[in-house]
Amino acid sequence: MFNKLDDIVAAVKQQGRKRLIVACGQDAHTVESVAEAVRMGLVEAALVGDRAEIERVCKAESIDAGMFRIVEAASDTESVDRAVRMVAAGEGDALMKGLVSTDKYMRGILNREYSLVPPKGVLNHLLVLQLPGYGRLLVVADVAVLTYPDIAQKTSMVRQLIAVARKLGVETPKVAMIAPTEQMSTTLPACMDAAVISKMCDRGDFGDAIVEGPLAIDVALYPDAVAVKKLRGSRVAGEADALCFANIDAGNSFFKCTTAIAGGLHAGMVVGARVPCILTSRSDPKESKLYSIALAAL
Repeated sequence: MFNKLDDIVAAVKQQGRKRLIVACGQDAHTVESVAEAVRMGLVEAALVGDRAEIERVCKAESIDAGMFRIVEAASDTESVDRAVRMVAAGEGDALMKGLVSTDKYMRGILNREYSLVPPKGVLNHLLVLQLPGYGRLLVVADVAVLTYPDIAQKTSMVRQLIAVARKLGVETPKVAMIAPTEQMSTTLPACMDAAVISKMCDRGDFGDAIVEGPLAIDVALYPDAVAVKKLRGSRVAGEADALCFANIDAGNSFFKCTTAIAGGLHAGMVVGARVPCILTSRSDPKESKLYSIALAAL
C-alpha cells in the first residue's frame, strides 16, 4: 500500500513512460512540472499552445524545449480543442490542464465530437491527499466538478474512489460517506444518501470494499474521536481510505483547508473519461502538478 505521494512516483518509474498531452502548456509551473516528469521517466510530453511563449518560458527556466513535442495553437480555446483531439485520436494516455480556465478545459473534455466521455459517463474530480499525521494516503471526491451530486452520481463517485484506492494498493478500500454528523438524521440529505449507499454496499454492489455512512469527518479519520463518541460496530470509522463528500461546498473547503492551512500535499485528476484528465489549479505549486502527472500515469 502506498503511504506517500512519492510512492506513486516510484511505482510509475518502474512501469515505463506514458504519453501526456498538455492543453495550453505554457506557464512556468506547468512546464517545470512536466519537464521534471519527463526527466524522471514518467512520461513523454506534448505541449499544445503558443510556441513562442513555450520557448520563452523554457529559456527563462533553463529547460531544454527539445524534450517536448510542441504543437502550435493560437488561443487557449484552440489549445484545449487540439489537445483533446489528439487524446481522442490515441496520441496520448493522459490529458493535462495548463494555463487555461477550468470551464474551458471541461468543455473540451465534454465535447461530443471527440467522444472522450462514454455514454452516460459521470465525470468527477478525485484528489489523493498526503496529510500530516495521517498514516495513509487519502482519496477524496468531489472538490471541483460535481457541485451537488444526486444519489446516482454519488454512487459513481464511490465506485471511482474505490478504483483509485485499489490502484494505491488498498485491497479492501474503506470509504466514508461524509455528513455533518454520524447520527442518522432524516432532515439532512447527506445522511439519507449515505445510508442508502451504505446499504448498497451491504448487498455487495461495490465488490470487495466497505462503504459506511453517515460519518462526520473527525469520526471517519481519527480513532480518538471514535472512542470519545463511543461509536461501535463501524469498520470504517477511524481508518478511512477514501472520503465521499455530499457536495462541492464541503469537499472544496476540506481540500483547501488541509492543503493551504494544514500543509497537506495533493495530486488531482478528473476521472470518468476514457483517459485520466489532470486538473490542478493555475495557482497550485509545481510539486502538486508533478504528483498529479504521476497519479494519472499510475
